[in-house]
Amino acid sequence: MVPLGAVHSLQKGESMKTNLVLKLYLVVSGAIFLLVGLLHLLRLIYHWPIVVGAVTIPLFLSYVGFPVATGYAIWAFWLLRK
Repeated sequence: MVPLGAVHSLQKGESMKTNLVLKLYLVVSGAIFLLVGLLHLLRLIYHWPIVVGAVTIPLFLSYVGFPVATGYAIWAFWLLRK
């Protein structure tokens, strides 16, 4: 993610281009993490299997992946509002 110092430095008069790039980064990364979190939640609800080659990915990884991905999305949108 973006260091908190980068967000605070924008308040001190950084260029408009830097501000727009940072906002775009936060929107895109927040949306991607939100989508990943939603997919983890849907996997937990519907018990979707994930198979990579001959290996089945355990369902419990979505119990970890859902709050982590959703937390990153919330953090990105929170930084965007600052």
